[in-house]
Amino acid sequence: MAHRGASALRPEHTLAAYARAIADGADYIEPDLVPTRDGVLVARHESLITDTTDVATRPEYATRLRTQTIDGVIRTGWFTTDFTLAELRTLRARERLPAIRTANTRYDGHFDIPTFQEIIDFVAAEAATCGRVVGLIPEIKNATHFRQLGFTPEETFLRTIAAHEYTRYCPLEVQSFEITPLRRLRGQVQAINPQARLMLLMGERTEHVPDTMGTATPLAFGDLMTPGGLRRVRDYADVIGPSNTDIIPRDADGAWGTPTSLIDDAHRAGLLVHSYTFRPENRFLPAQLRNDAGDNARNPQGSIAEIRRYLDMGLDGFFTDDPAIGRLALRD
Repeated sequence: MAHRGASALRPEHTLAAYARAIADGADYIEPDLVPTRDGVLVARHESLITDTTDVATRPEYATRLRTQTIDGVIRTGWFTTDFTLAELRTLRARERLPAIRTANTRYDGHFDIPTFQEIIDFVAAEAATCGRVVGLIPEIKNATHFRQLGFTPEETFLRTIAAHEYTRYCPLEVQSFEITPLRRLRGQVQAINPQARLMLLMGERTEHVPDTMGTATPLAFGDLMTPGGLRRVRDYADVIGPSNTDIIPRDADGAWGTPTSLIDDAHRAGLLVHSYTFRPENRFLPAQLRNDAGDNARNPQGSIAEIRRYLDMGLDGFFTDDPAIGRLALRD
């Protein structure tokens, strides 16, 4: 799965990142979906667009700087929900990690923010061009927060995939860190695309599931990573998406520790495991696999070795910022 496209090589959630991912052999591309003020789903990692667009340099939007709380976290900046699609069209995408991925900054200002509909059209065209079906693995972001603002992200998502022939048959896996959206989508997505799957993304074990916060029975993700918790997850999901460190923890120095039984436990509960995220730079690798080229240096061999260890543990699929490296890891 291409994490936000080939985001190690092009600014994330741009058509260029998706195109590079498909060219490099990704089986799925991942658009994170958030609404505009007029309810159109667009691809950004989150509603906050301060770091991924040039909005902070645009004086006409200076008064839209504000603070809001999203899933219990206070955020300050500019948000997609304060812009119509037409207004977002005036902004340009930027590299989110310019200090780490400096080469990507040469593309700052080249690309706009694509809508989900445009991404479907683009992937369908690329699939027809390269002669293979390319899957979509969209994430519906912060659904509870957006519903509180008056949006209907799940319903908008269903209308969008139903309106396009490609999303009625391509590999499709819908993600959320929340339980309620998956329950809401269960059955409806499969009625549109019978092979579609639902994935519960999982934060750190101590983090709370966002849509259970403030309820009488708040849940931590760790509660769902137990054998009993995983059996309950199977009621509304086909796949879990834990972080790599929930499968193999790391110590304070970033070194691998003792693996957990999460993959085996999930398989026993009838769940697939698609983990996130493999990144090729040294700073993101376990200490055992880093080389001496510097924290921000690319280390493809280290990344390949990391991915292969997880595959040897039975991992069913994985998100990577560099699908070409992921494809190399799958050889043999």
